[in-house]
Amino acid sequence: MEFSPWDFFIDFGLAATLLMIGTVLRAKVPLIQKLFLPASIIAGFLGLLLGPNGLNFLPFSDQIGTYPAILIAFIFGAIPLTTTVINWKQIKNRVGSMWAFSQNSMILMWGAGLLFAVLLINPFWSELNSGFGLILAAGFVGGHGTAAAVGDMFSKHGWEEATSLAMTSATVGVLAAILIGVLFVKIGSSKGYASYLTSFKDLPNELRTGLIPPASRKNVKMDTISSMSVDPFAVHFALVIFVAMGGYYLSQWGEMLIPAATIPAFSLAFIVGLIVQKILRSTNADQYIDSHVISRISGSATDFLVTFGIASISISVVLDYIVPLLLLLAFGVFIAFMFFAVISRQYFPDYWFERGIFSWGWTTGTVAMGIALLRIVDPDGKSKTLDDYGLAYIPIAPVEVLLVTFGPLLVIQGQAWTFIGITLLASFLIFFISYKNKWLTFGKDKSKNVNSSN
Repeated sequence: MEFSPWDFFIDFGLAATLLMIGTVLRAKVPLIQKLFLPASIIAGFLGLLLGPNGLNFLPFSDQIGTYPAILIAFIFGAIPLTTTVINWKQIKNRVGSMWAFSQNSMILMWGAGLLFAVLLINPFWSELNSGFGLILAAGFVGGHGTAAAVGDMFSKHGWEEATSLAMTSATVGVLAAILIGVLFVKIGSSKGYASYLTSFKDLPNELRTGLIPPASRKNVKMDTISSMSVDPFAVHFALVIFVAMGGYYLSQWGEMLIPAATIPAFSLAFIVGLIVQKILRSTNADQYIDSHVISRISGSATDFLVTFGIASISISVVLDYIVPLLLLLAFGVFIAFMFFAVISRQYFPDYWFERGIFSWGWTTGTVAMGIALLRIVDPDGKSKTLDDYGLAYIPIAPVEVLLVTFGPLLVIQGQAWTFIGITLLASFLIFFISYKNKWLTFGKDKSKNVNSSN
C-alpha cells in the first residue's frame, strides 16, 4: 500500500497516544516510579507489544523504523543552537577533570567495544558484521538517538539488522542504568561513600511522578518575537527544521559527489547548526532565540524518537543475535562499572561517588538517567556535578559527532583497526593530559568524601 501523508499523521498520532499513556503510568504506578522509567520508554515498550512487531494491534505503517533517522537530525542540529559562549581559561581547572573523565569514558566505549568484538566475538560468529562492536557505544553512551543514526548508516550499506540491535542496546542500557544504579546507591550508602544521601521516599514528588506542581514550575520565557508577526514557537521550530533540512540536502549532495563516503544528515545538520549559530551571533539576532525553547523542541524529538525506536525493534533479529549481543552488552556494563567504581576515585578528590553514579547513569543509559541517580545521592546539587558536566559537554559534543559519523564509515570501508587505533590513542592522550594538569593522580587514594565520617 502506498504511504500517504495521513499514514504519517496516524503514526505520530499513535506515538503521541502512547506517550500520554506512558506519562499517566509514570505518574500513577509506584513500581514504574521506583524504576524512574521515562514515559518515552514506557510508550516504546507498549508500541513494541501492540505494534507490527508484537500483537499487531496498532495500525502503524511500515515506515516507523525510518522516523528515528529523521528525528536525530533535529536533535543534533539543535545542539549548537543551545550552546552558550564560555571563557574556557577561567573554568579550565574547575571542569577539566569532568571533561577528561567524561570524554574518555565515551571514547573508550566506542574503541574498546569494537576491539572486544573484533578479538573475542567476531571470530566465533563469523557471520557477524565487522561493525557489530559499535552497537555497544551506539546504545550505551549514545542512547536511542545515536542508535538510530548508527543503525541507519549501516542499513544503507546492507546491514539492515543494525537498527534493531542498536535500539535494543540503548534500551538495555537505560534499564541497566536504573536497576543496577539504584543497587550501587544502596551499597554506597551502606559503606558511607555518599555525602548527601537521601532515600527514594524523600525525593521530590515531581521527580518520582514526572508531574510538576504549579509552585515548583520554572518560567520559560519565549516571547522574543511579537505574536502579531508570528508565533515565537513557530520561529524556533522553523529554525530547527531549517537546520535539519540543510543537513539532509548537504548529505544528498555529498552522496552524489562521493557515493562511497556518504556523511549522514545528522552530522551535517550539526555543522549547519554551527554556521547558523555563528550568523545569529554576528548579527546579534541570537537575542531573539531562546535556547530553552530549542531544548524543548529537541527534547520532544527525542521522546518521539525513543518511542518509534523501541516500537520498531525486530524481536526476531534480537533473538538471532542474542548470545553475541549479551556478551557485548556485558562488556559495556563492565567498562561503565570501572569508570564509576575505580577511575572516578582517581579523578575526583571529593564527591567521587556522586560524580561516579552520575557517569554510570549516562554512560549506560542517558543523561536523564544520570540525573535521576544523582538526585538520590545529592538532592540539592551541592556536589556541583551537573554544573560541571554541563560545561564539560560543550567540547565533548563535537567529538561525539565525529565518533558517531566516522566510526561506522571507517568500519564500512574496512578500516576497523584504524578506528580502534585512533580511539585508543586519543584515550591515552587524555589520560596524559589529565596527569600533566593534575586532574588525575595514579596510585593515590582519593576516595574520601566530605562527609565520609558519617
